[in-house]
Amino acid sequence: MTSTGPQDQPSGSKRKAWLIAAAIVGAVGVAAVIALVWYLNQPVPDEVSLDAAVAGVTDETTTTAANSDATTTTAATSDSTTTTQAPSTAEGLDGTWAVDTSIGEFSFEEATASFVGFRINEVLGSIGATQAVGRTPAVAGTLTLNGTIISDVVIEADLTAIVTNASRRDRAVQDALNTSSFPGATFELIEPIDLGSVPADGDPFAANAVGALTINGVTQPIEIPLEGQVSGELVVVVGSVDITFADWDVAVPTSPAVVSVEDHGPLELQLIFTRS
Repeated sequence: MTSTGPQDQPSGSKRKAWLIAAAIVGAVGVAAVIALVWYLNQPVPDEVSLDAAVAGVTDETTTTAANSDATTTTAATSDSTTTTQAPSTAEGLDGTWAVDTSIGEFSFEEATASFVGFRINEVLGSIGATQAVGRTPAVAGTLTLNGTIISDVVIEADLTAIVTNASRRDRAVQDALNTSSFPGATFELIEPIDLGSVPADGDPFAANAVGALTINGVTQPIEIPLEGQVSGELVVVVGSVDITFADWDVAVPTSPAVVSVEDHGPLELQLIFTRS
């Protein structure tokens, strides 16, 4: 009796096997793209807002004050001579103020701390329009206030600490910003800001900050619209300006799930200052 080897199988069986294999590979590929699109299409945090920033630090200040009052009451029970004095801005606002990263919380769900970041509009396959958002809470800097004049502003951000609203983007963002060679970004004010009047506690103010922005080792002039407010012992500042990334030799990252991505987007900042 003659046996039939694999080479003698009907061609239809081979074709069927190839079709099944191709279908499996195709399904895996589609599933991978769908998974990538889902992963990249994570919830987008709100744009920076003075009201939200002030509300965030106000909530924390209120909680801290309540805890402090409870501690004081306990101490007073055991020592009737124990007294406390509420913070006061009676000495005025003149002097140097520094970014305080110990205030607030940093996450995409609750960004009440200081941060600098960006957002880019993109279109994802099967999903449509969304935004990629990256932020770093590693911010330092100072400003000098004398009467109505803000001067000597220098803000530095550690770009190696940037996280995005989909961590799969993080490595691509680091590569695009070339953080291995230029880990930091810097803004330096080159024209004093005249607020027109001394900011009163609780009253918002607006101004434009004209300065030099350095990213990826490239320095370009920039004007950033700012909003701010004195809130107790804090000065809260937010700002947003649209920039073209190529001006700083930054090429926006792409992936198989991205149909298109804009070459510009808002640079955002939220800064909380305390007296230095």
